[in-house]
Amino acid sequence: MSASPVTTPGLTALRPAPEGLPATDLRPPTVAESGDPFAALRIIGLVARLERGRAIRLDDIVDRLNATHVDWLFDRPVVRDVLIALQANWMADYRNASGIVLDDGVYGPTVTVEDSSRVDPWIVRQAQREAAACRERLDAFARRDRATGE
Repeated sequence: MSASPVTTPGLTALRPAPEGLPATDLRPPTVAESGDPFAALRIIGLVARLERGRAIRLDDIVDRLNATHVDWLFDRPVVRDVLIALQANWMADYRNASGIVLDDGVYGPTVTVEDSSRVDPWIVRQAQREAAACRERLDAFARRDRATGE
């Protein structure tokens, strides 16, 4: 009779993946939700790159987000909510409404981002705040022992 192999805790080095094994880093689709910092960060990242001083349709922003982040689904209300939050933050920081202007245009709702040197550093701070909120959620998730939160 042969001796049974000795079992020890922990994984040892992994062997190379078999030929033809598909990628395992696929992500499930995510539906963007209002109040979600991961969605807000993606929206702010696009707003930071929008042309300044020109009204841009919200539907065009939604379309670009969906084309850029193909594993996400954004809709107008979620984008609008983030833009309203940005507008409120701008008004709180600068005491005027000229930085982020939401309006009803001929072809639907629009946003205009002020064309000034103060916008870029301000919007970077907004994105940094959302990124910090994302990291907090990831850290809280990593600290949980089980999916049920125990």
